[in-house]
Amino acid sequence: MASPIAPRMPILLLAAMIGCLSSGCFSAIVNRVTGEKVAREIRANGIPASGKVLRIWDTGVLVNHDPVVGFLLEIHAEGLDPYEAETKALISILWIPQIQPGKVLPVKYDPADPSRVALDIYEE
Repeated sequence: MASPIAPRMPILLLAAMIGCLSSGCFSAIVNRVTGEKVAREIRANGIPASGKVLRIWDTGVLVNHDPVVGFLLEIHAEGLDPYEAETKALISILWIPQIQPGKVLPVKYDPADPSRVALDIYEE
């Protein structure tokens, strides 16, 4: 005997997906894939420094047609020897030509773990 729920399964899945999108699940997924939640925390509580772009790469993730870009940075912070750190950031497709190896960008780093860095290029 067929389950009485089986014919309604596509409708239930659609309702669950809509509920997830409206409740912020989508935002949580985007934050996890882009690293934006962690980056926001670092930007809010981190220490300013500068980061020279050594290498960039495409992570394969797009959000609203803008790429999430991986960065290898050489961090220059007061009181610390220069060091390398990786991060990723959602970058407007229009900014990509301006953020190439050799460019020095403002960053913030986590004082508890200086390897955790975030670009500080966004106006809030």
